[in-house]
Amino acid sequence: MEYNLRDVASVIRSKNSGPYELTFDVIFKEFEMFNKVKAANAINEKVFASLYNIPESDIIKLVYFDPAKAVKITIVRPIPSGALGETDVYGAQQHSPLLGFTFKL
Repeated sequence: MEYNLRDVASVIRSKNSGPYELTFDVIFKEFEMFNKVKAANAINEKVFASLYNIPESDIIKLVYFDPAKAVKITIVRPIPSGALGETDVYGAQQHSPLLGFTFKL
């Protein structure tokens, strides 16, 4: 069956993780779906890199965090926070590619 991440997650967000990193959080509504996504490794470095058009080497860490039924991804920020040409100093507007992410289980 195919799922859209925005339908099974209660929170999908991005934020600063310092001036040179961005962190993305996906918190699932139910432990059952979280466990299925984790078991299938549906959110992984290859998928995330493709969504964001970045090399996998820019992904610092991707962690499934069981107590919060969440996935946390930290990446190298493409442009440092506050640098010339940077358009989202807080990193709060970078989660939109995840909203359209679909996966099969």
